[in-house]
Amino acid sequence: MKIKITKDGPYVADTGVPLKEVDYVADRKGAVLGYEETKDHGKGDGETYLCRCGHSQKKPFCDGHHAKIGFNGTEVSERKPYTACAERVQGEVYDLLDYPDLCATGRFCDVGAGFGHALFCSDNASVAYTKKVGDNCPSGRFVLVDKETGKTLEPELEQEVYLIRDVAAGHYGPIHVRGGIQVTSADGFDYEPRNRVTLCRCGESGNMPFCDASHLDCPHMKLP
Repeated sequence: MKIKITKDGPYVADTGVPLKEVDYVADRKGAVLGYEETKDHGKGDGETYLCRCGHSQKKPFCDGHHAKIGFNGTEVSERKPYTACAERVQGEVYDLLDYPDLCATGRFCDVGAGFGHALFCSDNASVAYTKKVGDNCPSGRFVLVDKETGKTLEPELEQEVYLIRDVAAGHYGPIHVRGGIQVTSADGFDYEPRNRVTLCRCGESGNMPFCDASHLDCPHMKLP
């Protein structure tokens, strides 16, 4: 399965890529607990054009607004493998690989005292929460490492795309690509296939094509 980025235009999802609209489920403080599926678009009968500029009136689909606003979708993100960019943090039960440039403000790490506290604790609740954050970080910024074997710990995810709505924040969120679907740049470069990445769909990211949470400051990304 593949998602192709077009020059200053939309993402093009191949036939067969499952598309689902999901909402973040948040607690009263806005920390994210999980996902709730709201609409299943299925696999489509052909290529699907997904808005990348953020101005489409038919979100999540492209309606041609990128041409009207002169959208500049130049990709500037690092093209090295994740492990070449991430820093390793020594935790209590798990170690952590962390690449902050990928943060999409998924807020799974904000529950209770927070992920930064739990990583350095060994009680059962903290260990379970640490594992949950490692499994659910939508952008793949955080990846846990088994301290004994040195192996990275990734959840088994189906190949599908989540089109996120951040209801607690009142904004459309990123495009969450799951299960190792290939993302190919406008110039033909194949980004490293990863279990989890988040693609920008507000058109304002400073780490194109990946989300950097700029959508939270974009008026055109506010939920109706």
